[in-house]
Amino acid sequence: MLILLVEDDQPLAASIAGVLGAQGWRVDASRNGEPVPASLLRDDYDALVLDIGLPGIDGLETLRRVRAQGSRLPVLMLTARDTVEQRVHGLEVGADDYLVKPFAPVELVARLRALTRRHENRVAEVLSVGQLRFDPKALRAWVRDEPVKLSRRECDILQYLMLKAGRVVQREQLVALVPGWSGATSDNALDLLVSRLRTKIEPAGVRLRTVRGLGYLLDAGDGT
Repeated sequence: MLILLVEDDQPLAASIAGVLGAQGWRVDASRNGEPVPASLLRDDYDALVLDIGLPGIDGLETLRRVRAQGSRLPVLMLTARDTVEQRVHGLEVGADDYLVKPFAPVELVARLRALTRRHENRVAEVLSVGQLRFDPKALRAWVRDEPVKLSRRECDILQYLMLKAGRVVQREQLVALVPGWSGATSDNALDLLVSRLRTKIEPAGVRLRTVRGLGYLLDAGDGT
């Protein structure tokens, strides 16, 4: 995943970037909120981690500007003051979740995973690439209008690949979708899962390609 982190406390920002980087996620960091709306238009982020207490425009005003330009990106707000009024205001402006400082790294990762999954589930009723279709709510897939039987893990991987169709998805991003996967075991398990998934979906004309040293790329191939 690609995360935009907006936090003016540099030691904390470095710590958060390290935690997210350990998950295989990429992090772009900013110390203030002014550049955020333009950054979101320029780059394809998966989530925004936004501190409320920023110099210049604060996090709530930054979020208001982000939502005003139509962005539906998942937003996790960071705050040192957990008051009901502040949380209500943030939710009204468009925050998806709050995390109160200090927080455990494992909670930060869990919150971001939950936010991005919820976001992906509401992006579209049915995802389509070539003649492959997938319904995230029903966890059902079709190849040339014929149903395809997928495991839950195959569904999770396929949904993410379809949302990122035409772009390389890092192996670490796919491993992070499956709770409990880590280390060499997850690499072998991912290879096997992708191989099974490829066999099931390529009759739709799509291609699930291995990009050596990077990850995987799903595109329409000859199925357009």
